[in-house]
Amino acid sequence: MSVPDGGKPAPSTWPAVAGTALRVAFGLIWAVSAALTWTSDFANHYVGYLHNAATGQPAWSAWWFDLWIGLVTPHVGFFVWATRIAETLLALALLLGFARKITYVVGILFSLLIWSTAEGFGGPYSVGANNIGAAISYVLIFAALIVINLRAGPSPYSLDYLIERRWPGWRRVADWNDTLPLAEVPRLPWRVQGPALAGVLILVALLLAGLHSALNVRSSSPQAAAAAVTPLSLASSQPIEKARDASLPPLQPGDSVDVHITSSNDSVEIASGVQYQAWTFGKTVPGPVIHVRQGQTVNFTLTNRGPMQHSIDFHSAITPPSLHYVDIMPGESITFSFVAKVPGAFLYHCGTPPVLLHIGNGMYGAIIVDPATPLPPAQESYVLVQGEWYTQQVSGKLMAGNYEKMQAMQPDEVVFNGAAFQYRDHPLTAKPGDRVRLYVVNAGPSLWSAFHVIGAIFDKVYPGGNPAQAIDGVSTYSVGPGEGAVFDLKLDEAGHYPFVDHAMAHMQLGAQGVLLVGGPNETAAKPPVSKAPVAAAPATPPAAASGPYKFDPTRGTSLYATNCAACHQATGLGLPGAFPPLKDNVVVLDANPAKHIEVILKGLQGQVINGTSYPTAMPPFAAALNDADIADIANHERSSWGNQGKLITAEQVKDARGK
Repeated sequence: MSVPDGGKPAPSTWPAVAGTALRVAFGLIWAVSAALTWTSDFANHYVGYLHNAATGQPAWSAWWFDLWIGLVTPHVGFFVWATRIAETLLALALLLGFARKITYVVGILFSLLIWSTAEGFGGPYSVGANNIGAAISYVLIFAALIVINLRAGPSPYSLDYLIERRWPGWRRVADWNDTLPLAEVPRLPWRVQGPALAGVLILVALLLAGLHSALNVRSSSPQAAAAAVTPLSLASSQPIEKARDASLPPLQPGDSVDVHITSSNDSVEIASGVQYQAWTFGKTVPGPVIHVRQGQTVNFTLTNRGPMQHSIDFHSAITPPSLHYVDIMPGESITFSFVAKVPGAFLYHCGTPPVLLHIGNGMYGAIIVDPATPLPPAQESYVLVQGEWYTQQVSGKLMAGNYEKMQAMQPDEVVFNGAAFQYRDHPLTAKPGDRVRLYVVNAGPSLWSAFHVIGAIFDKVYPGGNPAQAIDGVSTYSVGPGEGAVFDLKLDEAGHYPFVDHAMAHMQLGAQGVLLVGGPNETAAKPPVSKAPVAAAPATPPAAASGPYKFDPTRGTSLYATNCAACHQATGLGLPGAFPPLKDNVVVLDANPAKHIEVILKGLQGQVINGTSYPTAMPPFAAALNDADIADIANHERSSWGNQGKLITAEQVKDARGK
């Protein structure tokens, strides 16, 4: 510290120098980050970064990520450009030292918004994606710049200083310390240190809470972002425009059949509005159905129009693989013949290593071999090839294969004939009393299928197509990867008969359809539902205890356990995809209890909560519980699991019931 002529010690200038160094270094980081936002990877995976960060978040912060996913997804173009412009302007403001007071505040808010939703509150730290550092790190640096500015006042190493010399009023937007000249550097008073220390404690608490996300959220790279988006999350709410024709093609006459298939790379629809960069046989997934008769000779030619090696493997053929199942290069063809000696529903697929990747990318199909002694005639015959899609986002609604998911057997879709839910929205049809024959082939590449038609028992199941092998009285039959089976059923009553993979997780990922028996008029009958006896469902709720209402936490816990915990769980976290969480639920926390009370009284179904739809119905409790019961349940939910909602009264429930 120097001593000027007046004898008064001159203040140190190090805070201004240190603040400038930190600001410029931070500005360089922001400049790199801003430059990365202008790349195509950033735009293509913007929504993926949100999904990736949302994975593994603790319940207390999940609402924040779900909120932004729901807000950004329909308007992704706007948010991409808004982020690019905001980051570029912040980088320039930091580098030049322009409007620092505003810049630091905007930077804190922007960091909590953009960086937290891209990486999670606690990380992970990742360089080279589109984000450099975690939200809390950025907030701490901006807070440090504010503290230094308070300590040092105006900085001579900034554009603000040059503007202030001409227009002193500019200091109101440039400096937090806008009253003292540059030479004076006072000690920070406790009125400033106190809030600063409180802010540090809050940030430390957020960092500790963020450990959960730091350990669970994958690095914010384009690869992680691409893998976090699933085709079902991108699918349109409208049905797929046209379903694949599942009808069994007719037999060709003669002792031999000529079959020519090309392999190529093509875009196919795997969910409504969602495309996949597939490797195909015949430009479709699955490839074309081959239908022959036992004893016919199949003269087969495969032509490779793709950019890599491919091959063919017929599960219906008895032939030397070393001669006929060999890899062929792009532009080459292979021709061979085999006799279809064994009847049944069989898989064909590409056998080029890694076979998992080639089948997983769509290179499979079905060959149906009718027995020499025909099966009983069927009025309707359909071919269903079950397969799995393991995806990552390329851009927008275009997906490609993810080999890591294939190896982990974690599909994003399980489908019949290539696309999720297509036969739910476009049912297969039959008439009452018809024999319906379903040729089911499981292409895998990895998961077993438990094939089942809801409301039906199969007349016959032919594991290999041989009538002598038929079994009957079967409701569900397993078809392993690479296997096929033939299912016969007759349904005399009109109606909708869903067919599913009874592995329920597979069904939810798309392995379901509907067999519509009878026309629209025949299936329009209403279910025979009637009111239960009065004794089972009283018309009026039980009487409440006399006297004014007072919340009884013990009774509230008991009532919740009896009526609610089976679905929403004792922890209040619900069941993903089925029942919503009550912990941190905006309706439960709302100071206005009208919606909360209404849901308990009247029930709810199909509600979208924090961007997630919950299709499972919640029953009404108005007839089973009195006003005090419902108030106790609501108050239990409002005061448990960290919730701090405003408690309600039985009188409020009574008023809502009357309305």
